[in-house]
Amino acid sequence: MNREPVASSTIVTIGYDEPSQTLEVEFKSGGIYQYYNVPQGLVDGLMQASSKGQFLHYQIKNAYPYSRIG
Repeated sequence: MNREPVASSTIVTIGYDEPSQTLEVEFKSGGIYQYYNVPQGLVDGLMQASSKGQFLHYQIKNAYPYSRIG
């Protein structure tokens, strides 16, 4: 999955695979996580959020299944 660099104090890159609705996030701490069944509209909100870390924490992290892949 291709990830794009983002301006964030906690996140390095974000990628999204629309067919599988999989969101992939690389953190500055070194971890890479995939979040599953995340709708495109929510990803759009994440990409436009002024604080991507806060948006991820409050809107996605505890609402969607995820796994650490790196």
